[in-house]
Amino acid sequence: MNYKDKYFLWLNSQFVDEDSKRELNNISDEKEIEDRFYRELEFGTGGLRGIIGVGSNRMNIYTVGKATQGLADYLNYQYENNTSVAIAYDSRIMSKEFAQAAAEVLAANGIKVNIFDSLRPTPMLSYSVRHLGCSAGICITASHNPKEYNGYKVYGEDGGQITDECAKNILSCIKNVEEFNSVKKIKFQNGMENGLISYIKDEVEKAYYDRVKGLVIRKDMVKNHAEDLKIIYTPIHGSGNIPVRRVLGELGYKNVFVVKEQELPDGSFKTAPYPNPEMPEVFNLALKMAEKVKPDIIFGTDPDCDRIGVVVKDNEGIYRVLTGNEMGTLLTHYILMSMKENNSIPKNGVVIKTIVTTDMAKKICEDFGVHMLEVLTGFKYIGEKIKEFEENKDYKYIFGFEESYGYLMGDFVRDKDAVIGANIICEMALYYKKLGMNLYDALINIYNKYGFYKEELVSIESKGVEGKEKIDKILHYFRHSMATSLNGHKIIRKIDYKLGIDKNILNIEESPTELPKSNVIKFIFEDNSWFVVRPSGTEPKIKVYFSVIGSTKEDAENEMNSFKEAVMAIMKID
Repeated sequence: MNYKDKYFLWLNSQFVDEDSKRELNNISDEKEIEDRFYRELEFGTGGLRGIIGVGSNRMNIYTVGKATQGLADYLNYQYENNTSVAIAYDSRIMSKEFAQAAAEVLAANGIKVNIFDSLRPTPMLSYSVRHLGCSAGICITASHNPKEYNGYKVYGEDGGQITDECAKNILSCIKNVEEFNSVKKIKFQNGMENGLISYIKDEVEKAYYDRVKGLVIRKDMVKNHAEDLKIIYTPIHGSGNIPVRRVLGELGYKNVFVVKEQELPDGSFKTAPYPNPEMPEVFNLALKMAEKVKPDIIFGTDPDCDRIGVVVKDNEGIYRVLTGNEMGTLLTHYILMSMKENNSIPKNGVVIKTIVTTDMAKKICEDFGVHMLEVLTGFKYIGEKIKEFEENKDYKYIFGFEESYGYLMGDFVRDKDAVIGANIICEMALYYKKLGMNLYDALINIYNKYGFYKEELVSIESKGVEGKEKIDKILHYFRHSMATSLNGHKIIRKIDYKLGIDKNILNIEESPTELPKSNVIKFIFEDNSWFVVRPSGTEPKIKVYFSVIGSTKEDAENEMNSFKEAVMAIMKID
Protein backbone atom coordinates (compact mmCIF):
# COMPACT_ATOMS: atom_id res chain seq x y z
CA MET A 1 0.00 0.00 0.00
CA ASN A 2 1.52 3.34 -1.05
CA TYR A 3 1.22 6.60 0.89
CA LYS A 4 -1.77 7.82 -1.13
CA ASP A 5 -3.69 4.61 -0.54
CA LYS A 6 -3.07 4.98 3.18
CA TYR A 7 -4.20 8.58 3.06
CA PHE A 8 -7.56 7.57 1.56
CA LEU A 9 -7.84 4.63 3.97
CA TRP A 10 -7.71 7.07 6.87
CA LEU A 11 -9.90 9.62 5.12
CA ASN A 12 -12.67 7.10 4.48
CA SER A 13 -12.43 5.01 7.65
CA GLN A 14 -15.44 4.87 9.96
CA PHE A 15 -13.01 4.68 12.92
CA VAL A 16 -11.39 8.09 12.23
CA ASP A 17 -13.20 11.04 13.79
CA GLU A 18 -14.52 13.93 11.72
CA ASP A 19 -12.04 16.52 13.06
CA SER A 20 -9.16 14.31 11.95
CA LYS A 21 -10.71 13.88 8.52
CA ARG A 22 -11.08 17.64 8.19
CA GLU A 23 -7.39 18.03 9.00
CA LEU A 24 -6.54 15.56 6.23
CA ASN A 25 -8.88 17.22 3.73
CA ASN A 26 -7.26 20.59 4.37
CA ILE A 27 -3.78 19.41 3.34
CA SER A 28 -2.98 20.95 -0.05
CA ASP A 29 0.72 20.03 -0.21
CA GLU A 30 1.32 16.59 -1.73
CA LYS A 31 4.71 16.37 0.00
CA GLU A 32 2.96 16.86 3.34
CA ILE A 33 0.57 13.99 2.57
CA GLU A 34 3.50 11.81 1.59
CA ASP A 35 5.41 12.62 4.78
CA ARG A 36 2.38 11.79 6.93
CA PHE A 37 1.73 8.42 5.30
CA TYR A 38 4.87 7.08 3.61
CA ARG A 39 5.62 4.93 6.66
CA GLU A 40 4.38 3.90 10.09
CA LEU A 41 5.66 6.04 12.95
CA GLU A 42 8.72 4.03 13.90
CA PHE A 43 8.63 2.02 17.13
CA GLY A 44 12.04 1.34 18.59
CA THR A 45 13.76 1.04 21.96
CA GLY A 46 12.62 4.59 22.68
CA GLY A 47 9.02 3.71 21.78
CA LEU A 48 7.35 6.27 19.51
CA ARG A 49 8.23 9.90 18.88
CA GLY A 50 6.93 12.19 16.17
CA ILE A 51 5.11 15.34 15.16
CA ILE A 52 1.56 15.62 16.50
CA GLY A 53 -1.02 15.30 13.72
CA VAL A 54 -3.19 12.92 11.73
CA GLY A 55 -1.46 10.17 9.76
CA SER A 56 0.40 6.90 10.17
CA ASN A 57 3.71 8.79 10.54
CA ARG A 58 2.37 11.14 13.21
CA MET A 59 1.59 11.07 16.94
CA ASN A 60 -2.19 10.82 17.39
CA ILE A 61 -4.71 8.71 19.32
CA TYR A 62 -4.76 6.14 16.51
CA THR A 63 -1.00 5.51 16.34
CA VAL A 64 -0.91 5.51 20.16
CA GLY A 65 -3.86 3.10 20.19
CA LYS A 66 -2.23 0.73 17.72
CA ALA A 67 1.08 0.74 19.60
CA THR A 68 -0.72 0.14 22.89
CA GLN A 69 -2.73 -2.76 21.46
CA GLY A 70 0.52 -4.34 20.31
CA LEU A 71 2.04 -3.76 23.75
CA ALA A 72 -1.05 -5.27 25.41
CA ASP A 73 -0.83 -8.36 23.18
CA TYR A 74 2.84 -8.72 24.07
CA LEU A 75 2.22 -8.33 27.81
CA ASN A 76 -0.69 -10.75 27.85
CA TYR A 77 1.49 -13.30 26.10
CA GLN A 78 4.45 -12.75 28.42
CA TYR A 79 2.50 -12.54 31.67
CA GLU A 80 -0.44 -14.89 31.87
CA ASN A 81 -2.15 -13.01 34.71
CA ASN A 82 -1.79 -10.10 37.16
CA THR A 83 -0.49 -7.88 34.37
CA SER A 84 -0.26 -4.19 35.20
CA VAL A 85 1.18 -1.02 33.66
CA ALA A 86 2.11 2.37 35.18
CA ILE A 87 1.49 5.49 33.07
CA ALA A 88 2.82 9.04 33.41
CA TYR A 89 2.77 12.08 31.13
CA ASP A 90 4.37 15.52 30.90
CA SER A 91 3.18 19.01 29.94
CA ARG A 92 3.20 18.57 26.17
CA ILE A 93 0.23 19.14 23.89
CA MET A 94 -2.01 16.03 23.91
CA SER A 95 0.07 14.28 26.60
CA LYS A 96 -2.90 13.72 28.93
CA GLU A 97 -5.11 12.61 26.02
CA PHE A 98 -2.51 10.12 24.78
CA ALA A 99 -1.97 8.78 28.31
CA GLN A 100 -5.69 8.22 28.78
CA ALA A 101 -6.02 6.67 25.31
CA ALA A 102 -3.27 4.18 26.24
CA ALA A 103 -5.03 3.43 29.54
CA GLU A 104 -8.32 2.76 27.72
CA VAL A 105 -6.69 0.23 25.39
CA LEU A 106 -4.79 -1.56 28.15
CA ALA A 107 -7.90 -1.79 30.34
CA ALA A 108 -9.94 -3.17 27.44
CA ASN A 109 -7.34 -5.94 27.19
CA GLY A 110 -7.74 -6.83 30.85
CA ILE A 111 -4.52 -5.13 31.99
CA LYS A 112 -4.57 -3.18 35.27
CA VAL A 113 -3.55 0.46 34.78
CA ASN A 114 -1.92 2.67 37.42
CA ILE A 115 -1.89 6.25 36.12
CA PHE A 116 -0.84 9.56 37.64
CA ASP A 117 -3.64 12.10 38.00
CA SER A 118 -1.50 14.94 36.57
CA LEU A 119 1.89 15.48 34.96
CA ARG A 120 4.94 13.79 36.54
CA PRO A 121 8.63 13.44 35.61
CA THR A 122 9.78 10.48 33.54
CA PRO A 123 12.12 9.22 36.32
CA MET A 124 9.17 9.06 38.72
CA LEU A 125 7.46 6.76 36.22
CA SER A 126 10.58 4.56 36.19
CA TYR A 127 10.52 4.40 39.97
CA SER A 128 6.77 3.71 40.09
CA VAL A 129 7.05 0.68 37.80
CA ARG A 130 9.46 -0.91 40.27
CA HIS A 131 7.66 0.27 43.42
CA LEU A 132 4.27 -1.00 42.26
CA GLY A 133 5.63 -4.23 40.77
CA CYS A 134 4.22 -3.45 37.32
CA SER A 135 4.88 -5.50 34.20
CA ALA A 136 5.66 -2.36 32.18
CA GLY A 137 5.43 1.42 32.11
CA ILE A 138 4.49 4.11 29.59
CA CYS A 139 5.53 7.75 29.71
CA ILE A 140 3.99 10.19 27.25
CA THR A 141 6.71 12.69 26.46
CA ALA A 142 8.98 13.91 23.68
CA SER A 143 11.61 14.98 26.18
CA HIS A 144 13.31 18.17 24.93
CA ASN A 145 11.93 18.20 21.35
CA PRO A 146 10.09 21.28 20.00
CA LYS A 147 6.40 21.81 20.80
CA GLU A 148 5.24 20.08 17.59
CA TYR A 149 6.42 16.72 18.95
CA ASN A 150 5.15 14.17 21.42
CA GLY A 151 6.22 10.63 22.20
CA TYR A 152 5.48 7.32 23.87
CA LYS A 153 8.28 5.71 25.88
CA VAL A 154 7.92 2.11 27.06
CA TYR A 155 9.57 0.74 30.19
CA GLY A 156 10.14 -2.85 31.29
CA GLU A 157 9.37 -4.35 34.69
CA ASP A 158 12.85 -3.32 35.92
CA GLY A 159 11.95 0.36 35.42
CA GLY A 160 14.38 0.77 32.52
CA GLN A 161 13.49 1.61 28.95
CA ILE A 162 12.84 -1.54 26.98
CA THR A 163 15.85 -3.31 25.52
CA ASP A 164 16.47 -3.92 21.82
CA GLU A 165 15.16 -7.50 21.96
CA CYS A 166 12.03 -6.51 23.86
CA ALA A 167 11.35 -3.64 21.43
CA LYS A 168 11.69 -6.06 18.52
CA ASN A 169 9.12 -8.41 20.06
CA ILE A 170 6.67 -5.61 20.84
CA LEU A 171 7.08 -4.24 17.30
CA SER A 172 6.22 -7.68 15.93
CA CYS A 173 2.97 -7.58 17.92
CA ILE A 174 2.21 -4.03 16.75
CA LYS A 175 2.64 -5.08 13.12
CA ASN A 176 -0.02 -7.73 13.62
CA VAL A 177 -2.56 -5.11 14.71
CA GLU A 178 -4.83 -3.98 11.91
CA GLU A 179 -5.01 -0.24 11.34
CA PHE A 180 -8.12 0.55 13.41
CA ASN A 181 -10.74 -2.11 14.01
CA SER A 182 -8.59 -4.55 15.99
CA VAL A 183 -7.71 -1.98 18.66
CA LYS A 184 -9.77 -2.73 21.77
CA LYS A 185 -10.90 0.21 23.85
CA ILE A 186 -13.17 1.11 26.78
CA LYS A 187 -14.02 4.57 28.10
CA PHE A 188 -11.61 5.90 30.71
CA GLN A 189 -14.36 6.51 33.25
CA ASN A 190 -15.69 2.97 32.81
CA GLY A 191 -12.21 1.64 33.50
CA MET A 192 -12.05 3.71 36.69
CA GLU A 193 -15.44 2.39 37.81
CA ASN A 194 -14.63 -1.27 37.22
CA GLY A 195 -11.23 -1.04 38.91
CA LEU A 196 -9.09 -1.64 35.83
CA ILE A 197 -7.82 1.95 35.91
CA SER A 198 -6.79 3.69 39.13
CA TYR A 199 -4.74 6.74 40.09
CA ILE A 200 -1.30 6.22 41.64
CA LYS A 201 -1.36 7.07 45.35
CA ASP A 202 0.68 9.81 47.03
CA GLU A 203 2.68 7.26 49.02
CA VAL A 204 4.51 6.25 45.84
CA GLU A 205 5.71 9.81 45.35
CA LYS A 206 6.72 10.14 48.99
CA ALA A 207 8.77 6.95 48.76
CA TYR A 208 10.51 8.33 45.66
CA TYR A 209 11.30 11.66 47.35
CA ASP A 210 12.71 9.90 50.39
CA ARG A 211 15.03 7.82 48.22
CA VAL A 212 16.19 10.92 46.32
CA LYS A 213 16.98 12.79 49.55
CA GLY A 214 18.79 9.71 50.84
CA LEU A 215 21.44 10.14 48.12
CA VAL A 216 22.98 13.18 49.82
CA ILE A 217 26.63 12.33 50.55
CA ARG A 218 27.72 15.20 52.82
CA LYS A 219 24.64 15.09 55.00
CA ASP A 220 25.89 17.35 57.80
CA MET A 221 27.05 20.01 55.35
CA VAL A 222 23.68 20.08 53.59
CA LYS A 223 21.75 20.01 56.85
CA ASN A 224 23.69 22.91 58.34
CA HIS A 225 24.43 25.08 55.30
CA ALA A 226 21.87 24.40 52.52
CA GLU A 227 20.29 27.80 53.02
CA ASP A 228 23.65 29.43 52.19
CA LEU A 229 23.28 28.46 48.51
CA LYS A 230 21.37 30.87 46.30
CA ILE A 231 19.66 29.13 43.35
CA ILE A 232 17.68 30.20 40.29
CA TYR A 233 15.60 27.39 38.80
CA THR A 234 13.48 27.15 35.66
CA PRO A 235 11.24 24.13 34.95
CA ILE A 236 10.96 25.37 31.32
CA HIS A 237 7.15 24.90 31.47
CA GLY A 238 7.56 21.22 32.33
CA SER A 239 6.96 18.60 35.00
CA GLY A 240 9.97 19.37 37.22
CA ASN A 241 8.53 22.39 39.04
CA ILE A 242 6.94 20.63 42.01
CA PRO A 243 9.32 17.63 42.41
CA VAL A 244 12.57 19.63 42.19
CA ARG A 245 11.36 22.37 44.53
CA ARG A 246 9.93 19.85 46.99
CA VAL A 247 13.17 17.88 47.27
CA LEU A 248 15.34 20.98 47.59
CA GLY A 249 12.93 22.56 50.07
CA GLU A 250 12.83 19.48 52.29
CA LEU A 251 16.64 19.35 52.26
CA GLY A 252 16.82 22.93 53.52
CA TYR A 253 17.60 24.91 50.36
CA LYS A 254 15.48 27.92 51.24
CA ASN A 255 16.88 30.35 48.66
CA VAL A 256 15.41 28.82 45.50
CA PHE A 257 14.14 31.48 43.08
CA VAL A 258 11.90 30.18 40.29
CA VAL A 259 11.60 31.87 36.89
CA LYS A 260 7.91 32.82 37.06
CA GLU A 261 7.42 33.13 33.29
CA GLN A 262 8.53 29.49 32.87
CA GLU A 263 7.09 28.04 36.07
CA LEU A 264 3.70 26.70 34.97
CA PRO A 265 3.13 23.79 32.55
CA ASP A 266 2.66 24.96 28.97
CA GLY A 267 2.96 22.63 25.99
CA SER A 268 3.36 25.55 23.59
CA PHE A 269 6.62 26.54 25.34
CA LYS A 270 6.04 30.22 24.57
CA THR A 271 9.25 31.40 26.22
CA ALA A 272 11.40 28.50 24.95
CA PRO A 273 10.49 27.23 21.45
CA TYR A 274 13.11 24.50 21.83
CA PRO A 275 12.69 23.49 25.52
CA ASN A 276 16.13 21.97 25.81
CA PRO A 277 18.46 22.89 28.72
CA GLU A 278 21.40 22.36 26.35
CA MET A 279 20.33 25.54 24.55
CA PRO A 280 21.59 28.82 26.12
CA GLU A 281 18.45 30.67 24.93
CA VAL A 282 16.18 28.86 27.41
CA PHE A 283 18.07 30.62 30.22
CA ASN A 284 17.57 34.18 28.95
CA LEU A 285 14.85 34.92 31.51
CA ALA A 286 16.86 33.29 34.28
CA LEU A 287 19.89 35.41 33.38
CA LYS A 288 17.79 38.56 33.49
CA MET A 289 16.58 37.48 36.92
CA ALA A 290 20.20 36.83 37.95
CA GLU A 291 21.05 40.54 37.62
CA LYS A 292 18.98 41.12 40.75
CA VAL A 293 19.24 37.79 42.61
CA LYS A 294 23.02 37.24 42.17
CA PRO A 295 22.75 33.42 42.39
CA ASP A 296 25.50 30.90 43.04
CA ILE A 297 24.01 28.60 40.43
CA ILE A 298 21.29 28.58 37.76
CA PHE A 299 19.74 25.40 36.39
CA GLY A 300 16.79 24.25 34.31
CA THR A 301 15.06 20.93 33.65
CA ASP A 302 13.46 19.81 30.39
CA PRO A 303 9.68 19.12 30.03
CA ASP A 304 9.77 15.55 31.39
CA CYS A 305 12.48 16.42 33.94
CA ASP A 306 15.02 13.78 33.03
CA ARG A 307 17.67 16.25 31.78
CA ILE A 308 19.19 19.19 33.63
CA GLY A 309 21.32 22.08 32.35
CA VAL A 310 23.46 24.27 34.60
CA VAL A 311 24.68 27.85 34.21
CA VAL A 312 27.58 29.34 36.20
CA LYS A 313 29.98 32.26 35.87
CA ASP A 314 33.31 31.53 34.21
CA ASN A 315 36.64 33.05 35.22
CA GLU A 316 35.80 36.22 33.29
CA GLY A 317 32.53 36.69 35.17
CA ILE A 318 30.39 35.67 32.18
CA TYR A 319 27.49 33.25 32.65
CA ARG A 320 27.85 30.12 30.53
CA VAL A 321 25.91 26.88 30.16
CA LEU A 322 28.07 23.93 31.18
CA THR A 323 28.00 21.10 28.65
CA GLY A 324 26.74 17.65 29.56
CA ASN A 325 30.30 16.38 29.39
CA GLU A 326 31.52 19.12 31.73
CA MET A 327 28.77 18.48 34.26
CA GLY A 328 29.24 14.71 34.01
CA THR A 329 32.95 15.22 34.67
CA LEU A 330 32.24 17.44 37.69
CA LEU A 331 29.73 14.97 39.13
CA THR A 332 31.94 11.92 38.56
CA HIS A 333 34.84 13.62 40.34
CA TYR A 334 32.73 15.05 43.18
CA ILE A 335 30.88 11.79 43.90
CA LEU A 336 34.05 9.66 43.89
CA MET A 337 36.04 12.22 45.89
CA SER A 338 33.28 12.47 48.50
CA MET A 339 32.84 8.70 48.72
CA LYS A 340 36.60 8.25 49.11
CA GLU A 341 36.63 10.71 51.99
CA ASN A 342 34.05 8.67 53.90
CA ASN A 343 35.48 5.30 52.75
CA SER A 344 32.31 4.26 50.92
CA ILE A 345 33.66 3.45 47.44
CA PRO A 346 32.83 -0.24 46.89
CA LYS A 347 35.66 -2.52 45.73
CA ASN A 348 33.74 -3.40 42.59
CA GLY A 349 32.32 0.11 42.07
CA VAL A 350 31.55 1.17 38.50
CA VAL A 351 30.75 4.35 36.60
CA ILE A 352 29.06 4.03 33.20
CA LYS A 353 29.14 6.42 30.26
CA THR A 354 28.11 6.24 26.62
CA ILE A 355 30.51 5.86 23.69
CA VAL A 356 29.99 9.51 22.64
CA THR A 357 30.70 10.90 26.12
CA THR A 358 33.96 12.44 27.35
CA ASP A 359 36.92 10.15 27.96
CA MET A 360 38.04 12.32 30.88
CA ALA A 361 35.73 10.21 33.04
CA LYS A 362 38.04 7.26 32.38
CA LYS A 363 40.98 9.19 33.83
CA ILE A 364 39.00 10.17 36.92
CA CYS A 365 37.77 6.63 37.54
CA GLU A 366 41.30 5.28 37.11
CA ASP A 367 42.54 7.81 39.69
CA PHE A 368 39.95 6.66 42.25
CA GLY A 369 40.31 2.94 41.52
CA VAL A 370 36.81 2.61 40.08
CA HIS A 371 35.82 0.64 36.97
CA MET A 372 34.56 2.54 33.91
CA LEU A 373 32.27 0.89 31.38
CA GLU A 374 30.99 2.20 28.04
CA VAL A 375 27.61 1.53 26.45
CA LEU A 376 25.84 2.64 23.29
CA THR A 377 24.20 6.06 23.09
CA GLY A 378 20.98 6.12 25.07
CA PHE A 379 20.39 5.91 28.80
CA LYS A 380 18.46 2.67 28.33
CA TYR A 381 21.79 0.91 27.96
CA ILE A 382 22.94 2.26 31.32
CA GLY A 383 19.68 1.05 32.87
CA GLU A 384 20.24 -2.32 31.24
CA LYS A 385 23.68 -2.59 32.87
CA ILE A 386 22.27 -1.70 36.31
CA LYS A 387 19.82 -4.59 35.98
CA GLU A 388 22.64 -6.89 34.88
CA PHE A 389 24.79 -5.94 37.89
CA GLU A 390 21.83 -6.42 40.20
CA GLU A 391 21.51 -10.00 38.96
CA ASN A 392 25.14 -11.11 38.56
CA LYS A 393 26.80 -8.94 41.27
CA ASP A 394 29.82 -8.25 39.01
CA TYR A 395 29.84 -4.54 39.82
CA LYS A 396 28.22 -2.10 42.21
CA TYR A 397 26.72 0.79 40.27
CA ILE A 398 27.75 4.24 41.51
CA PHE A 399 26.97 6.77 38.77
CA GLY A 400 26.13 6.97 35.07
CA PHE A 401 25.90 9.82 32.60
CA GLU A 402 25.67 10.77 28.95
CA GLU A 403 26.75 13.92 27.15
CA SER A 404 23.15 14.92 26.42
CA TYR A 405 22.59 16.22 29.98
CA GLY A 406 21.47 12.93 31.53
CA TYR A 407 22.77 11.81 34.95
CA LEU A 408 21.83 9.11 37.45
CA MET A 409 23.14 8.39 40.92
CA GLY A 410 21.66 5.45 42.81
CA ASP A 411 19.87 2.45 41.33
CA PHE A 412 16.24 2.84 42.45
CA VAL A 413 15.50 4.75 39.21
CA ARG A 414 16.59 3.20 35.92
CA ASP A 415 16.64 6.27 33.68
CA LYS A 416 18.33 9.64 33.80
CA ASP A 417 16.83 11.77 36.55
CA ALA A 418 16.94 15.57 36.80
CA VAL A 419 15.38 15.56 40.28
CA ILE A 420 18.31 13.48 41.52
CA GLY A 421 20.58 15.65 39.37
CA ALA A 422 19.33 18.87 41.00
CA ASN A 423 19.90 17.36 44.44
CA ILE A 424 23.51 16.27 43.84
CA ILE A 425 24.44 19.34 41.76
CA CYS A 426 23.24 21.66 44.55
CA GLU A 427 25.22 19.65 47.11
CA MET A 428 28.30 19.89 44.89
CA ALA A 429 27.84 23.65 44.34
CA LEU A 430 27.44 24.14 48.09
CA TYR A 431 30.62 22.17 48.78
CA TYR A 432 32.67 24.29 46.42
CA LYS A 433 31.08 27.50 47.68
CA LYS A 434 32.31 26.62 51.18
CA LEU A 435 35.79 26.45 49.62
CA GLY A 436 35.35 29.86 47.96
CA MET A 437 34.86 28.38 44.48
CA ASN A 438 32.06 27.91 41.96
CA LEU A 439 31.56 24.97 39.61
CA TYR A 440 33.58 26.58 36.82
CA ASP A 441 36.56 26.98 39.15
CA ALA A 442 36.22 23.32 40.11
CA LEU A 443 36.08 22.30 36.45
CA ILE A 444 39.29 24.16 35.61
CA ASN A 445 41.03 22.42 38.51
CA ILE A 446 39.94 19.07 37.08
CA TYR A 447 41.22 20.02 33.63
CA ASN A 448 44.56 21.06 35.09
CA LYS A 449 44.86 17.67 36.76
CA TYR A 450 43.57 15.31 34.07
CA GLY A 451 44.00 17.18 30.77
CA PHE A 452 42.04 19.64 28.65
CA TYR A 453 39.38 17.49 27.02
CA LYS A 454 36.91 19.21 24.73
CA GLU A 455 33.81 17.75 23.09
CA GLU A 456 31.23 19.11 20.68
CA LEU A 457 28.13 17.89 18.87
CA VAL A 458 26.81 18.94 15.46
CA SER A 459 23.26 17.94 14.48
CA ILE A 460 22.23 18.20 10.83
CA GLU A 461 18.49 18.20 10.17
CA SER A 462 17.42 16.18 7.14
CA LYS A 463 13.65 15.84 6.82
CA GLY A 464 11.40 13.62 4.74
CA VAL A 465 12.14 10.83 2.30
CA GLU A 466 15.00 12.72 0.63
CA GLY A 467 16.47 13.53 4.03
CA LYS A 468 16.54 9.90 5.05
CA GLU A 469 18.23 8.98 1.77
CA LYS A 470 20.89 11.64 2.37
CA ILE A 471 21.57 10.34 5.89
CA ASP A 472 21.89 6.80 4.54
CA LYS A 473 24.32 8.02 1.87
CA ILE A 474 26.54 9.78 4.43
CA LEU A 475 26.65 6.72 6.67
CA HIS A 476 27.46 4.49 3.69
CA TYR A 477 30.41 6.73 2.81
CA PHE A 478 31.87 6.63 6.32
CA ARG A 479 31.30 2.89 6.56
CA HIS A 480 32.88 1.98 3.21
CA SER A 481 34.89 4.88 1.73
CA MET A 482 36.46 6.85 4.59
CA ALA A 483 40.17 7.66 4.17
CA THR A 484 42.78 6.33 6.65
CA SER A 485 43.84 9.80 7.84
CA LEU A 486 42.31 13.22 8.38
CA ASN A 487 43.74 16.64 9.12
CA GLY A 488 47.27 15.21 9.28
CA HIS A 489 46.39 12.50 11.82
CA LYS A 490 46.12 8.78 11.16
CA ILE A 491 43.03 6.80 12.08
CA ILE A 492 44.11 3.92 14.31
CA ARG A 493 40.70 2.36 15.04
CA LYS A 494 37.38 2.17 13.25
CA ILE A 495 34.48 0.82 15.30
CA ASP A 496 31.36 -0.09 13.34
CA TYR A 497 28.65 -0.87 15.87
CA LYS A 498 26.19 -1.93 13.18
CA LEU A 499 28.55 -4.66 12.00
CA GLY A 500 29.80 -5.26 15.54
CA ILE A 501 33.45 -4.87 14.45
CA ASP A 502 36.27 -3.00 16.20
CA LYS A 503 39.06 -2.77 13.60
CA ASN A 504 42.65 -1.87 14.49
CA ILE A 505 43.89 -0.06 11.38
CA LEU A 506 47.59 -0.40 12.28
CA ASN A 507 47.75 -4.19 12.41
CA ILE A 508 44.53 -4.89 10.48
CA GLU A 509 43.14 -6.91 13.38
CA GLU A 510 39.43 -7.11 14.09
CA SER A 511 37.59 -7.89 17.31
CA PRO A 512 33.90 -7.86 18.29
CA THR A 513 32.51 -4.72 19.95
CA GLU A 514 30.56 -6.81 22.49
CA LEU A 515 27.77 -4.20 22.39
CA PRO A 516 24.30 -4.43 20.79
CA LYS A 517 24.17 -3.71 17.06
CA SER A 518 23.48 -0.06 16.24
CA ASN A 519 23.93 2.14 13.16
CA VAL A 520 26.89 4.03 14.63
CA ILE A 521 30.49 4.46 13.41
CA LYS A 522 33.40 5.73 15.54
CA PHE A 523 36.86 6.76 14.30
CA ILE A 524 39.73 7.05 16.80
CA PHE A 525 42.95 8.88 15.83
CA GLU A 526 46.58 8.52 16.88
CA ASP A 527 46.36 11.63 19.10
CA ASN A 528 43.31 10.11 20.94
CA SER A 529 40.87 12.47 19.26
CA TRP A 530 37.73 10.83 17.86
CA PHE A 531 34.48 11.45 16.11
CA VAL A 532 31.26 9.46 15.94
CA VAL A 533 28.53 9.56 13.29
CA ARG A 534 25.02 8.27 13.94
CA PRO A 535 21.43 9.02 12.89
CA SER A 536 19.16 10.38 15.62
CA GLY A 537 16.73 7.83 16.97
CA THR A 538 14.04 10.43 17.68
CA GLU A 539 14.37 13.20 15.06
CA PRO A 540 15.15 13.48 11.31
CA LYS A 541 18.80 14.32 12.00
CA ILE A 542 22.28 12.93 11.66
CA LYS A 543 24.57 13.62 14.61
CA VAL A 544 28.33 14.02 14.66
CA TYR A 545 30.20 13.92 17.98
CA PHE A 546 33.77 15.24 18.33
CA SER A 547 36.41 14.89 21.03
CA VAL A 548 39.94 16.30 21.25
CA ILE A 549 42.59 16.71 23.96
CA GLY A 550 44.74 19.85 24.22
CA SER A 551 47.68 20.96 26.35
CA THR A 552 45.70 24.05 27.42
CA LYS A 553 42.10 25.23 27.18
CA GLU A 554 42.98 27.42 24.18
CA ASP A 555 44.92 24.62 22.51
CA ALA A 556 41.93 22.27 22.88
CA GLU A 557 39.62 24.88 21.35
CA ASN A 558 41.94 25.37 18.36
CA GLU A 559 42.28 21.62 17.88
CA MET A 560 38.50 21.25 17.97
CA ASN A 561 37.90 23.97 15.37
CA SER A 562 40.38 22.42 12.95
CA PHE A 563 39.17 18.85 13.53
CA LYS A 564 35.52 19.74 13.21
CA GLU A 565 36.09 21.69 9.99
CA ALA A 566 37.86 18.70 8.40
CA VAL A 567 35.11 16.23 9.34
CA MET A 568 32.24 18.54 8.33
CA ALA A 569 33.82 19.01 4.89
CA ILE A 570 33.29 15.27 4.33
CA MET A 571 29.63 15.57 5.36
CA LYS A 572 28.90 17.61 2.22
CA ILE A 573 28.40 14.53 0.10
CA ASP A 574 26.37 15.11 -3.06
